[in-house]
Amino acid sequence: MTNLEKYNSIFIESFGVDLGALNGELVYQSITEWDSVGHMALIAAIEEQFDIFIDIDDIIEFGSYTIGMDILKKYEVQM
Repeated sequence: MTNLEKYNSIFIESFGVDLGALNGELVYQSITEWDSVGHMALIAAIEEQFDIFIDIDDIIEFGSYTIGMDILKKYEVQM
């Protein structure tokens, strides 16, 4: 499984969305499931999957599906 497939899987499992919903329009609070609690669960799942620790500033900046991919690149996770 590629890193992108792993990343997509985390969003699908965390928020119950389908693959077609994973785009630049999927942003924090754009769906009911992506609230503050859902956000922290998403971050925890990403950290566990990629064996990284995301800095608090990056957690705050992680406001969309696409921004998340850019942030992961800072942690040497290639998409």
